[in-house]
Amino acid sequence: MIKASGLRKSFGTLEAVKDVSLHIQPGEIYGLVGADGAGKTTTLRLLIGALKADAGSVEICGYDVGSQVEQARSQVGYLSQKFSLYEDLTVLENIHFFAEVRGMHRSEWQPRSDEILDFVGLSEFKERFAGKLSGGMKQKLGLATALVSKPRVLLLDEPTTGVDPVTRQEFWKLMIKLSRASGPEGYSVLLTTPYMDEAARCNRIGFMKNGTIIREGTPTQIRESFQNSVIEVQVDGGQHVKEILSKIAGVEDVRAFGDRLHLIVNKDDVDQITISATKQIKESGYQLRSLKRIVPTLEDAFISLSADDGGTQ
Repeated sequence: MIKASGLRKSFGTLEAVKDVSLHIQPGEIYGLVGADGAGKTTTLRLLIGALKADAGSVEICGYDVGSQVEQARSQVGYLSQKFSLYEDLTVLENIHFFAEVRGMHRSEWQPRSDEILDFVGLSEFKERFAGKLSGGMKQKLGLATALVSKPRVLLLDEPTTGVDPVTRQEFWKLMIKLSRASGPEGYSVLLTTPYMDEAARCNRIGFMKNGTIIREGTPTQIRESFQNSVIEVQVDGGQHVKEILSKIAGVEDVRAFGDRLHLIVNKDDVDQITISATKQIKESGYQLRSLKRIVPTLEDAFISLSADDGGTQ
């Protein structure tokens, strides 16, 4: 559904995308993750043809984006990070406008609009002005306009950023339902996300750093690539305890995860560091609630990848 090879894009002296290749299958949800400035949004814009690549090629459903851009775009629904619809038009008017821009006739878009609004849960708000919608509703409207022309590929740039947890859950239910659809209504989804719980729901993940995909695989494969062990500590004391634990020999890093701390340690040093950490906390007068070795999380793996200067894979 998406085949990109050797994509490169520079802005002056800044090389934003360096030799990025992607192959995304029908029905797959692929998550592109990485820190701000890693090149995720630029990659999406290269895929849709909004930016011209300096090198490399992109095919969408078999159409070359360089030489068959209109045919390729007809297969794509795109949702940008920033709400970019018309706030002085109603929900229904926005969908109709984008349907007609895509060349759909009234006989096509009228029944399709009702179907899509029902799917995204906006049927009862179809006469409301887009500017009066909540953040979550605006994202749903953006998805509705992306779906109206029956694309086969969805490119979504941080679609749930800034919305509440309930709306994020609802949005993901829609994503999973879309990816599982069969026949002409089946979709492949490529999305960027800053949320590791969302990345864990993807079939595959590509981790970008400095314009390059440095690691790719299923969420399980990404977690298993983490070479160290993690000791989770829950203790009263916050930042002071973090400083104490970071000075223990063999502790490579200490990271805050909510009300817990993750100690990143060498696998061979787990037992000794567990004893040392317990002793240090108690001698410092802090109350230790729990201390245990845990399975590394996806976020542990991504933070390590962000700090790692290793080569691409």
